[in-house]
Amino acid sequence: MVRDKSIRWALVLGFALGGFFDGILLHQILQWHHLLSLVPGAGDLTRQVLWDGLFHAFMYLLAAAGLWGLWRAHRRHLMPTGAGLAGALALGFGLWHVTDAVLSHWILGLHRVRIEAEAPLAWDLGWLTVFGLVPMGTGWVFLRRGQNNPPGRGGAALAALVILCLGSGAWAARPSNAPYTLAVFAPNRPPEHIARDLANLGANVVWSGPTLQVALLDVPAQERWALYRHGAVFVSGTALPAGCLGWSAAS
Repeated sequence: MVRDKSIRWALVLGFALGGFFDGILLHQILQWHHLLSLVPGAGDLTRQVLWDGLFHAFMYLLAAAGLWGLWRAHRRHLMPTGAGLAGALALGFGLWHVTDAVLSHWILGLHRVRIEAEAPLAWDLGWLTVFGLVPMGTGWVFLRRGQNNPPGRGGAALAALVILCLGSGAWAARPSNAPYTLAVFAPNRPPEHIARDLANLGANVVWSGPTLQVALLDVPAQERWALYRHGAVFVSGTALPAGCLGWSAAS
């Protein structure tokens, strides 16, 4: 039963890696769609970039949870290894794409794989097959083969996964070709203090929530890191999922 719980954390990590792959390739590199491309009233490119940034922040949280669970299993010599670990990661990776296709593409209608294609359903089905069903099937086979493998510490595998997640997160945090920076501030940060600090940094607010806790900014690239000193917990383009200094910044 304990080992099954460790497998679940690998599934969570694979799910997050699937989200990173989707966001990096389709949102940023190919630019086939944004998270809310088909949502009426979702706004122009600035708000689309905002929601893409929030999506990547959520993937950070899932990846961190998966790594934390595997670290605990590693400490107790219960981490899945070999085919079991590879199978769980592949199964989670494919599960993300199946979930995205069914929920985001067809039920909620948030976007399609390639919106401007003449046959968007064909692209949806092709993507679902190649990156969803095939990895899930392969992962299931590997997972069953790895059931008899004894669990262990898996230190090298865990280190490789940490590097992979950090690399994926760093790429996802890179700013897109739109010259804007997404910043999320600590909930205890007063709006008037956020406004004051943004003005001191020379940052112009392109869009924000009602309390400035989430804001899309036109800010000089060299000043992005300074946002962490002023209460930000996430700043796109800094390769960090959250700013450690942000939570402790004095108001």
